[in-house]
Amino acid sequence: MSDEVYAVELRDVVKRFGDVVAVDHVSLQIREGEFFSLLGPSGCGKTTTLRLIAGFEMPTAGVVLIGGEPQGYLPPYRRPVNTVFQHYALFPHMTVYENVAFGLEMQGVPRRQVRQRVLEALDLVQLADLESRRPHQLSGGQQQRVALARALVNRPKVLLLDEPLGALDLKLRKAMQVELKNLQHRVGITFVYVTHDQEEALTMSDRIAVVNLGRVLQVGTPEEIYEHPADRFVADFIGETNFLQGTLRALGPPLQVEIGGSLKVSAARAQQGLAVGEPVVVSVRPEKVRLSPPEEAPPAANRVSGRVEQVVYMGTDTRYQVRLPTGETLTVRLQNTEAGDRRFREGDEVVVAWEADQASALRA
Repeated sequence: MSDEVYAVELRDVVKRFGDVVAVDHVSLQIREGEFFSLLGPSGCGKTTTLRLIAGFEMPTAGVVLIGGEPQGYLPPYRRPVNTVFQHYALFPHMTVYENVAFGLEMQGVPRRQVRQRVLEALDLVQLADLESRRPHQLSGGQQQRVALARALVNRPKVLLLDEPLGALDLKLRKAMQVELKNLQHRVGITFVYVTHDQEEALTMSDRIAVVNLGRVLQVGTPEEIYEHPADRFVADFIGETNFLQGTLRALGPPLQVEIGGSLKVSAARAQQGLAVGEPVVVSVRPEKVRLSPPEEAPPAANRVSGRVEQVVYMGTDTRYQVRLPTGETLTVRLQNTEAGDRRFREGDEVVVAWEADQASALRA
């Protein structure tokens, strides 16, 4: 076992609620100063995992360590963490300053230190000029920053965030993603962030753990998770992809997958343990596919003829649905880089093409 001390470590952690296994033998190592996201659909166990780290829940089995120290049955207030929830739970009768100072005052911190630390925290979240306002006088984004300041003022080793942007509208949420990542860089604290929003996780995280049915399916950087998904669920959940059903005919390299014609997939992009004759899916992202008229189709490892069935203009790019000879449809997204770019129309005969290292072969 490594001698490295992690900001947060879970060793074979299990959490059961009666007959329901919410967290199923999860092991994780989260490094100091890392922005680490737990990503998965509703009910997958990610929030329960966060609550186990915080001390709001106790594990049925396994060990939770913070800074290398086993937490045992320590309650939340005795752990070096703070939690920010989706619903900020600010005291409505208190000012911004009083909300942020509350925890320090309960700890008996001297008044002068309270003042200094509260103003530092408010400055971090860019609310220094709003200290006398009450929550109802603030926007949703400003309330979220107060909740962050209240958590940061206690100088935790780890900040736990449970979908803190979920109550904001889309435009504000995107702006706050950037602000939150910048804030994490400035304070240097380990952030453990729970979200079901794939784009949010990809935008903000140093590393991501994809969770489903209480299990961690893959841990990696955003690029690793997106470009090299460990299985079909990860490929489907992270971003948008096409799945082409087929049978593995040769291990190669490259792998040969039969889908009516033969597709080539780089061996480095294949799920571990695949066997010849096994049903597989070839996963290829819409932006990886090139679209050409038959007479102009470029050389490529994989080329399939098709017919354009739908065209959707989306501003920065155009989405095409292409019907293949197998009856399956393939989504292609082409950037609208210039007004004069070629545009395809519904009914056009086309060739879709991609390289062997731009797709993954995954167990069906």
